[in-house]
Amino acid sequence: MDSVLADTEKQFLIWYERDYGVNVPYESLFGKNEEDFFPAKGAIRKMVFTPGFFRTIPVMPGAVEAVKQLMNDFDVYVVSAAMEFPNSLIEKKEWLEEHFPFITWKNIVFCGSKSIIDADYLIDDHCKNLDVFKGKTLLFHAAHNVGVTHHQRVKNWEEALSAIAKLEAPPTTEV
Repeated sequence: MDSVLADTEKQFLIWYERDYGVNVPYESLFGKNEEDFFPAKGAIRKMVFTPGFFRTIPVMPGAVEAVKQLMNDFDVYVVSAAMEFPNSLIEKKEWLEEHFPFITWKNIVFCGSKSIIDADYLIDDHCKNLDVFKGKTLLFHAAHNVGVTHHQRVKNWEEALSAIAKLEAPPTTEV
């Protein structure tokens, strides 16, 4: 969910400027762990424990339309490791109800570890989730994963849809 459906990095940048008065360029985050995004130590941790942070995250461009399209051919589940941050459970549920009202509560999985997920595909921004997944993986581009090369990378939802279509296409035979 975070940094795939919800533009968490944009939210970090918005809140950092709001709270610290510093506009940090997105490109300066590249290759850093999320905890090290900003000069003020502990800023990320403070944000994710602040009420309203998860409820007000912007939607990732193209996410709504892409999920609707995927739902034509797949059972789509939203999976979020939401247990670490107490506010995130209700806020993420409310966020999904607002931005993805067509996804039923039966297709939302809040968990501690995504290693429990057994599906055909996982689109995620963290290798810790993709590395243990048994199905096909797509690494959704994020500043913290720019150096990762061992998963197929998609930069946006248009690329994600294209990658899934290619993975689903039957192999061609050359004659």
